[in-house]
Amino acid sequence: MKIKRKPKHTMPSRYVLLVLTCICVAVLFVSFTLNLSGGPLNTVAGYVFTPMQKGINAVGSWFSDKADNLKSMRDVMKENEELKAQVDQLTNDLSTIKLEQYELDNLRELLELDKKYPSYQKVGARVISKDGGNWFSTFLIDKGSNDGIEKDMNVIAGSGLVGIVIDVGPNFAKVRSIIDDATNISGSTLTTTDYCVVNGNLQTMNENQVIEFGGLKNSENNIEVGEQIVTSNISDKYLQGILIGYIQTLERDSNNLTCSGTITPAVDFQHLEEVLVILEKKKID
Repeated sequence: MKIKRKPKHTMPSRYVLLVLTCICVAVLFVSFTLNLSGGPLNTVAGYVFTPMQKGINAVGSWFSDKADNLKSMRDVMKENEELKAQVDQLTNDLSTIKLEQYELDNLRELLELDKKYPSYQKVGARVISKDGGNWFSTFLIDKGSNDGIEKDMNVIAGSGLVGIVIDVGPNFAKVRSIIDDATNISGSTLTTTDYCVVNGNLQTMNENQVIEFGGLKNSENNIEVGEQIVTSNISDKYLQGILIGYIQTLERDSNNLTCSGTITPAVDFQHLEEVLVILEKKKID
């Protein structure tokens, strides 16, 4: 017959911890209340609570350091965001300044061109669209008949002739430039006033950024590369003396009487933005 042993009753660990805590608190209370300096209770309290206090202080210092580091990190992140915002603003300001400087340079160029032909009344206009391709062969400007612009008026920009107005609306006009394939201009050399015919050519513009000329008499061989070609007095639509460009190549024709070659235009036909329209048409007597 087996004898049943009575089960041992054990106190849960949480209760043991609670009892020990109460004892420690009681000892601490008695120690401070009775001011038992040097007594056994004070000694026990020293052994028990001094390590606890050191531990608590260490934990508090750790949390304090972490809090300071977190605050410093937040301050650095905030400062970084502010610096990024300043960099973005400065970048935008620099882009604006560059654009304004570019526009100012264009306006100064137009002003100098206006002074170059002071006898003509002009109106400034902005290019608003162009046909496809790399070049401004035909394009629209934002001024029209409401601003006094008419068909066959000359258009200038940069250092010389851009082209001629071929169509006009109330608040727009269409311009055909001198590089367009449909353009033919009566030109002349500036030094000898010998006549030639200037032809627009988009193919040669694409290849070498030049247009063509022909029929130039150069019997005394006075004309050289670099000679200026301007609109002649016998042109039916173009006013006299407007710079077309500079002779780039010059060859004598097979008839041995005339020369032909290519001209570098005086205007940058890849970056037209503003132009001047001369409010005067060629008068044919």
